[in-house]
Amino acid sequence: MPVRPIRTFAVLPKLPDRLRPLHTLAYNLWWCWNADAVALFRRINPDLFEALDHSPIRLLGATGQARFEELAEDDGFLAHMDRVVAALDHYLKAPTWFTSAFGTESDLRIGYFSAEFGIHESVPVYSGGLGVLAGDHLKSASDLGLPLVGISLMYREGYFRQYLNAEGWQQERYPENDFFSLPLVEEKGADGKPLVVSVTLPEREVFLKVWRIDVGRVPLYLLDANIPPNRAEDRGITAQLYGGDQHTRIQQEIILGIGGIRALKALGKAPTVCHMNEGHAAFTGLERIRTLMAEQKLDFDSALEAVKAGTCFTTHTPVPAGNDAFPMQMIEQYLGDYMAKMGVDRARLADLGRQHPANEQEPFGMTVLALHLANVSNGVSKLHGVVSRKMWKDLWPELPTSEVPITSITNGVHTQSWLSPEIAQLYDRYLGIQWEERPTDFAIWKRVEHIPDAELWRTHERGRERLVAFARARLRSQLKRRGAPPSEVVAAEEVLDPDALTIGFARRFATYKRGDLIFRNAERLISLLGAKDRPVQFIFAGKAHPKDNGGKELIQRVVQQARKLEFRKHIVFIEDYDMNVARYLVQGVDVWLNNPRRPLEASGTSGMKVPCNGGLNLSILDGWWCEGYDGDNGWAIGAGEEYGDNTVYQDDVESRALLDLIEQDLVPMFYRRGTDGLPREWIRRMKRSIMSLVPVFNTNRMVEEYAERCYVPSHQRAMRLSADQLKAAKELAVWRKRVNGAWGQVKVESVEAPGGETLRVGSEFRVKVRVHLGSFSPDDVEVQLCHGVLDAMSEIADPRATTLMPNGEKTGQTVSFSGSVPCRSSGQFGFSVRVLPKHANLHHSFEPRLVTWG
Repeated sequence: MPVRPIRTFAVLPKLPDRLRPLHTLAYNLWWCWNADAVALFRRINPDLFEALDHSPIRLLGATGQARFEELAEDDGFLAHMDRVVAALDHYLKAPTWFTSAFGTESDLRIGYFSAEFGIHESVPVYSGGLGVLAGDHLKSASDLGLPLVGISLMYREGYFRQYLNAEGWQQERYPENDFFSLPLVEEKGADGKPLVVSVTLPEREVFLKVWRIDVGRVPLYLLDANIPPNRAEDRGITAQLYGGDQHTRIQQEIILGIGGIRALKALGKAPTVCHMNEGHAAFTGLERIRTLMAEQKLDFDSALEAVKAGTCFTTHTPVPAGNDAFPMQMIEQYLGDYMAKMGVDRARLADLGRQHPANEQEPFGMTVLALHLANVSNGVSKLHGVVSRKMWKDLWPELPTSEVPITSITNGVHTQSWLSPEIAQLYDRYLGIQWEERPTDFAIWKRVEHIPDAELWRTHERGRERLVAFARARLRSQLKRRGAPPSEVVAAEEVLDPDALTIGFARRFATYKRGDLIFRNAERLISLLGAKDRPVQFIFAGKAHPKDNGGKELIQRVVQQARKLEFRKHIVFIEDYDMNVARYLVQGVDVWLNNPRRPLEASGTSGMKVPCNGGLNLSILDGWWCEGYDGDNGWAIGAGEEYGDNTVYQDDVESRALLDLIEQDLVPMFYRRGTDGLPREWIRRMKRSIMSLVPVFNTNRMVEEYAERCYVPSHQRAMRLSADQLKAAKELAVWRKRVNGAWGQVKVESVEAPGGETLRVGSEFRVKVRVHLGSFSPDDVEVQLCHGVLDAMSEIADPRATTLMPNGEKTGQTVSFSGSVPCRSSGQFGFSVRVLPKHANLHHSFEPRLVTWG
């Protein structure tokens, strides 16, 4: 039988007084993006630091007392430690971008909600790209000084660890996180006891303990259901990231959204702006509405207006599996009573989560809920913005797809987190130290031209050599674990060539990412890899979701190909892809391969981590690469074609195009060496990649955009609606109800415009429109002329809107509006007329989803 403790106690390493700062450093994850801090912990015991997932806390706990006494007398180590401590102190106190740009917004508080955060491999509460992006978001928010906090769940087991069986089939294991070995700080309430909040699930209450992780200046709060007051089954809700069934998922999302808001409120940090990172966090809006209703005695609609004004939403994927949806009966089961207390019936609830509320077969979509509750929504690249507008256009059925109010803010990566120490030192020498504080400054990165070719190349080669050594060591351990013959284990020492052109492919193994595309032409690939004078090699890594058998089959095909005799020395699959494996790869590969089916790759941030280390991208024109590729800073597979459902043909065409590029462009350029042994043309392209991509595709630029376009405007609008006991929010709710009830009165009665005549460039096209407004005044509406060039179908492909103004003519309830459009170019044009509701406190005129066309 299990032995239950009657009391618990903690044992901390006994650090000599002189080494106490190590504890402070270990508990602020700033150390993980400061190379000098990483080097300090590595200096304590390099092998142990490596074996313990680079965890300073585990390292301090596993280091013997004799070693600490030795370090306390080591002047060199002490000087190193003092330098790092001073750097952290300077970092935390230094003036920031946000203070200089928005110093007047002192009451702004941003809550950034995400189901996962990938900050470092020693804190395994992430699965992949979404979490790593969220972690990089926190790091840049810290660098820039944003008043932001992160909110997520503290998973007892985190995401699964991957290993492959003898057949190459992915297996999963879920080792439990030892909370005591993580940089977790127990949050306390006013009574000095551990802070606990609760959420209501059907027929019971679930209690949540609040932990904190410090990420530079930014706190990340994590909610933990694995505490004694909860039932055994409820303690398992926060066991696994993306584990369990739909009931587990909705329970996790209730805890994240509703519990997260309650935790921040209990901490005295109720946000003025909430950022929902993917639909998992959409319930935050409902809890903020409920809180406002209870505290301010508001009705649901008025509270909705106030909350919506201060809410931002980012959608991350066009793939259905990434957009959670639940059966309506499940939503009623978990939220029916909660919503009923707010006066929201089933029909209104369905309206919040469905594109077509009357369609009883449509599930309740978390992305739809988030779109309804946010005043700003965005995709994560320009192309993904286009795709998202097409996906969700039914929410705005009267609008052209191009005008659907979903914008885009392209993702980035936290440059310092992914940069090799050697490349960073090179930048310090030739770019100056300002590149760290101003990673978006093109002028600084232009100085890359001054780096001697030989230095850049040798530094990059060291990264490749380190990657090959790492891959060999991992392959040996993988073979030993599987019980491979000793001869095969020994042969692992000979796989890969530290001087060969090295191509990396590492990401989540979903079928649309086509991890096995390169193998479709096996004979050509054998010839390519087997060339003795110009060898090519591939390193693969990645996990499939435990329930994604299609993704697992992809991994199995790649692994089985890699085990073939003709491929064995040239292709390696590294198991258990995590942030540590990713760093080795992005710092060591010559080329990063990405070949998804366009347009399903929303962003693809893995490829952004490569240019800062001197690597080049070889990618389908999808996600970020549509914006990044300039013809001279990498390679594009195809020209952005889309094939619809003809996937077999697409795979054939693009696999051939991929091999053509490698054979005809990459290999000759990489191996074309001067008398000094340097591939000058390749190095020139490396420099072009660094200069053109690094200052753009970083999270400092991204977070600055979120601040300027989302956080600050949303905060200002929320404050405006909340002033004077939410007077403006109440007025807006009343106005919206009146507009929704009476909009049918609005009709375009007549349009007067030149008919069929030819106009000259430089003239003006004048229009007069008579609109029946019913009970509305001209101030309640905006009359627009939508005009543009006609396409082959005689439709306005890309309409532009020009506002028409009242001209003083009025007959009863009919008002005349007029205006003109300058004729700046020749061609065949068309126009239409529409009327939109208008209110000063709307974020945009399309928000009410009411349009009357002429």
